[in-house]
Amino acid sequence: MSALARHNVHMYGPEQGHTLVFAHGYGCDQGMWRFVAPAFVPDYRVGLFDLAGCGGADPAHHDPARHASLHGHAEDLCDLLREFGRGPVTFVGHSVSAMIGALAALRAPELFTSLVMIGPSPCYLNDGDYPGGFVPEDIEALLDLLDGNHHAWAARMAPVIMGNPDRPELAAELEASFCRMDPKAARVFARVTFTSDCRQDLPLLRVPTLILQSQDDAVASVEVGAWVASCVPGSSLIQLGATGHCPHVSAPEATARAIRAWLG
Repeated sequence: MSALARHNVHMYGPEQGHTLVFAHGYGCDQGMWRFVAPAFVPDYRVGLFDLAGCGGADPAHHDPARHASLHGHAEDLCDLLREFGRGPVTFVGHSVSAMIGALAALRAPELFTSLVMIGPSPCYLNDGDYPGGFVPEDIEALLDLLDGNHHAWAARMAPVIMGNPDRPELAAELEASFCRMDPKAARVFARVTFTSDCRQDLPLLRVPTLILQSQDDAVASVEVGAWVASCVPGSSLIQLGATGHCPHVSAPEATARAIRAWLG
């Protein structure tokens, strides 16, 4: 099976347009881009896909060993982009996919013209002056809850991640997305998401990079966004007038405008 089929790839827009590839965060699928991706279809070739273990990706492709590391997902991404055969792309990654994109760009820089990171966090643990936002006990408690009761974890975490308590339908959508994920794959992906540390990789990036940061994000704080921007050479940081960890869902127009303006 081809990488395009394994990852449930869908392509939109003009054949000759520059290609933008959108990658979702933990527990989601390509449907989370439905408010942003269409804004680029008139002028760009747009690619959407599902990470291993998520959405419509081939369940047989998910490997608990390979995908217990973000490097396994980065290798998947490189395979997928090579099959596109459309030259280097702009990769737009939300949350953990921002780090997957960074690792892939280090592995195969010829596949990328630029990166857009939405709500990135290279490490969720506090470490000295680094404000990851969590202590080890927090992470282990979250992972223990997920191991014990997938649906209870989803119900607890979705409102925290989504934010925007005045719009409960957004958290409900995220909770439903979490619950659709295979529990075994969800546990593997959660552990690699919340325990990986990519801080040492960011200064090695050599592609133009945009960091989009919500002004109030309980998962990846403003301080983390600024830290990422300070580490990625020549990067640009834009703080959106949005709240929550998923501005592409809660503030899609502002998110699309910021990406388009940066692309020029």
